[in-house]
Amino acid sequence: MSARRTVSFRIVLGLLLLSCGVRVNSEPTQDKQALLAFISQVPHANRLQWNNSVSACSWVGVVCDQNQSYVYSVRLPGVGLVGPIPSKTLGRLSQLRVLSLRSNRLTGPVPSDFSNLTLLRNLYLQGNELSGEFPPGLTRLERLNRLDLSNNNFTGSIPFAVNNLTQLTGLFLENNGFSGSLPNISPPNLVKFNVSHNKLNGSIPRSLYKFPESAFTGNVDLCGGPLRSCNPFFPGPAPSPMTPPLVPVHKKSKKLSTAAIIAIVVGSVLALCLLLLILLLCHRKRRRQHSPKLPKPPVAAAARSVAAEAGTSSSKDDITGASTEAERNKLVFFDGGVYSFDLEDLLRASAEVLGKGSVGTSYKAVLEEGTTVVVKRLKDVVVTKKDFDMQMEVLGKIKHDNVVPLRAFYFSQDEKLLVYDYMTAGSLSALLHGSRGSGRTPLDWDNRMRIALSAARGLAHLHVSGKVVHGNIKSSNILLRPEHDATISDFGLNPLFGTSTPPNRVAGYRAPEVVETRKVTFKSDVYSFGVLLLELLTGKAPNQASLGEEGIDLPRWVQSVVREEWTAEVFDVELMRYHNIEEEMVQLLQIAMACVSTVPDQRPGMQEVVRMIEDMNRDDGLRQSSDDPSKGSDGHTPPQGSRTPPSVTPTP
Repeated sequence: MSARRTVSFRIVLGLLLLSCGVRVNSEPTQDKQALLAFISQVPHANRLQWNNSVSACSWVGVVCDQNQSYVYSVRLPGVGLVGPIPSKTLGRLSQLRVLSLRSNRLTGPVPSDFSNLTLLRNLYLQGNELSGEFPPGLTRLERLNRLDLSNNNFTGSIPFAVNNLTQLTGLFLENNGFSGSLPNISPPNLVKFNVSHNKLNGSIPRSLYKFPESAFTGNVDLCGGPLRSCNPFFPGPAPSPMTPPLVPVHKKSKKLSTAAIIAIVVGSVLALCLLLLILLLCHRKRRRQHSPKLPKPPVAAAARSVAAEAGTSSSKDDITGASTEAERNKLVFFDGGVYSFDLEDLLRASAEVLGKGSVGTSYKAVLEEGTTVVVKRLKDVVVTKKDFDMQMEVLGKIKHDNVVPLRAFYFSQDEKLLVYDYMTAGSLSALLHGSRGSGRTPLDWDNRMRIALSAARGLAHLHVSGKVVHGNIKSSNILLRPEHDATISDFGLNPLFGTSTPPNRVAGYRAPEVVETRKVTFKSDVYSFGVLLLELLTGKAPNQASLGEEGIDLPRWVQSVVREEWTAEVFDVELMRYHNIEEEMVQLLQIAMACVSTVPDQRPGMQEVVRMIEDMNRDDGLRQSSDDPSKGSDGHTPPQGSRTPPSVTPTP
């Protein structure tokens, strides 16, 4: 039976590959020839073993697109590559997005034909012995996000043309021999920058003041910004110890001239005026310091000991630093609310930090009468009070069993607060990725299906009834009720932050077009939800390091495992204890892969996603248990021996 089940499982996975448009027999012939030309001219370790008789998409370090029509990324870190990078090899990979040759022994300049890699987003060349000037061809790669040339032997100046790389988020040039002055580098998205330990001189441009001192150290002649101030004057020569005194000791001084007397008088008057001005300023400063201050708001009671152990804050000031004047403002509650407290009650509540996310910090606030709510303190809000109020009115009207209701909000110049219901069961992220040691209660298949369906219903309601784009779907924003029904939180907040704040900062959930345009849509929500489904199926976080070098995303990891391993290894090992769920897992995987299509128009709408998940459970809704009708959906592990894990034939 196990062998038969494994064979059928492979057949279903094969059908999944076909339905996802993966043509196993296709081959990126031109890219393969370019890679063979590269590896034939560069000495390397034996473990690569690229074989001309098999598809290049199966080679070590090579990842192709979904249809295997071109090479998407080449990652060859620390594989013993020696010598110069030959031209007319890697520069022919016109569709390449990621190139990593770090930690090898490559020498010489970067080939000029790298300028042909116009779609390249990440280039990692650090930790080699590359030399020459800053590669001019790289300044033409306008889609580059990260460029790392650190720990090489590059020399010459850093060109101003780096500003052509408008999508650049990280530039790493440390530990080279770059010289000359720093140009005014100001790509709008640059958040990581390092030119330490070079031979740069002059003043740091004001556009780079935001980076820490460590980004510039090791350049002896560099000054300004976070380093020492630049002296705008040349110091005068020090007096020689052999210079004779102005008035000889043994000679009588001559009488002062009339001009000298006038100069002395004028100087004395100016000095006296300056002294009086200083005294006046000091007097005014002392008066301000002794003027009565506004009373500080009362400090809240201490948070629970678990919060203290975690280093969380328990002060009311952690929820809001609002002044006495701001405290006189009122919380704005929505109609039909269930709470009756005001801002002062909230300020006196004990506060426990629940988490710090991309839009602000969330606190568990326990009021004196025992009511518990969640208060989200927003950061970097750029809209006016009028626009803020209008957006809150839209969000406050959204009511659904699978959406966390927004109960109240508060706006002042310094503070923007949102009040939500407190969900006692925590987040999907904590439940799914918590400690997997002994004593853990795994999240079983029934409850994963329940979470997938209820979260889909909540998101569909936002899209269809609320006409609201969530903009930040991720597992930490899926909050659970005790029976594992999912509710969606933190919805519709993107309009508050403008275009300067990247939406959905957890990169693993971002749709490809959001990375390009920084605009969230209904279709980008569907992509993020598809990643969430993959997270439920694999048990892996989208930004988990084990997915690969430089953070390969979860959808491509799933595709590569299914395609290359041809086993059930894509699924969470905790699901392997149950049987008779293989077909459902594959069905949900198929839905997830449809959601994460790289083309937005090919993704289903959320209503269609809900229908497809419901069709998986058409007979009796969400079953009580997929493998034991007597077992409830409380998530407990079945007794030892009550299940037979599915047999999976290892791939040779």
